[in-house]
Amino acid sequence: MNNVILLIEDNLEMRENTAEILELAGYDVMTAINGKQGVIKAIKSPPNLIVCDIMMPEMDGYETLYMLSKNQKTRNIPFIFLTAKIERSDWRKGMNMGADDYLTKPYDEMDLLNAVEMRLRRSENLKQEYENNIEGVNRFIHHAKGITELKALSENKSGMHYKRKEILYHEGDFAGGMFFLEKGKVRTYKLNEDAKEFTTGLYKPGEFFGFIPLLKEIEQSDTAVAMEDSVVYRIHKDEFTDLLYNNKEVSQVFIKMLSGSVIEKENELINLAYNTVRKRVADGLLNLQQKYKDESGENFSISIPRDGLASMAGTSTESVIRVLAEFKEDDIIKVKASNITILDTEALERIKF
Repeated sequence: MNNVILLIEDNLEMRENTAEILELAGYDVMTAINGKQGVIKAIKSPPNLIVCDIMMPEMDGYETLYMLSKNQKTRNIPFIFLTAKIERSDWRKGMNMGADDYLTKPYDEMDLLNAVEMRLRRSENLKQEYENNIEGVNRFIHHAKGITELKALSENKSGMHYKRKEILYHEGDFAGGMFFLEKGKVRTYKLNEDAKEFTTGLYKPGEFFGFIPLLKEIEQSDTAVAMEDSVVYRIHKDEFTDLLYNNKEVSQVFIKMLSGSVIEKENELINLAYNTVRKRVADGLLNLQQKYKDESGENFSISIPRDGLASMAGTSTESVIRVLAEFKEDDIIKVKASNITILDTEALERIKF
């Protein structure tokens, strides 16, 4: 299926010539004679890309972009402005509103086609899945920022190595960047007034963490510790905010991540408020298994200190030790030093519910 382009242009000759160029290149073209008509057509049948003149009657290009950016169906469609004259202030205004590119009239046929192809390719790249490793992250950043901004960002990264129980950052530290876990396991936690830990997150390879303080412009809200030897990449605050605030697709990615995080935290708070200690410990073990179990088919096993599990269950270390002893006696788990092996997942699930 061909990509559909909506061309919004009030000048008949320019509209017909541009539509012909795009159609000869294999694109399906919808046309609109002004911004108002263009908005109606875009909402009714969202195209893959919009090419829009700025100076038009009834509704100019800026108003058109504004209206489309407020609609859920059209807010993320790549948008290219056509203009006979461009001042830097006009360019900045359009880019701040969410435009992806500008073409100045009269434009070369290849300039038009190259701009359209690049924006469609960039949009498609940002919709695809990325490998859960640093190469995947670099590809994501590459496509999000564009060719001209790539090299300094993606070529000079090196992973930071952390030993088991080593702290990555402390609660209250300056939040100078976000983190990507390439290898290992990371846990984040907060301390209450009695210096007891409460786990706020578990992370596995391929996941980002530490970005919420950047969004809220606050200090680190929790402490991150390596649960085993780990490799972590740090993405600088300026790189992250540039991606987030200047790229609609990237914003969507992090909004989805935040939405999932909020739902997860709500469920955790409900469990802590209403479940017994036995249920909370069972839930903690099941969460660890769900997060870190591989595809080997073997019983899940993890090394975790008792105070770490206690912080997940929202209880004391002594209570966790007592419940684990009960689970061991019932042949639900096997315990060796700090290592816990789940032998009967179904039994834990029955306890949880």
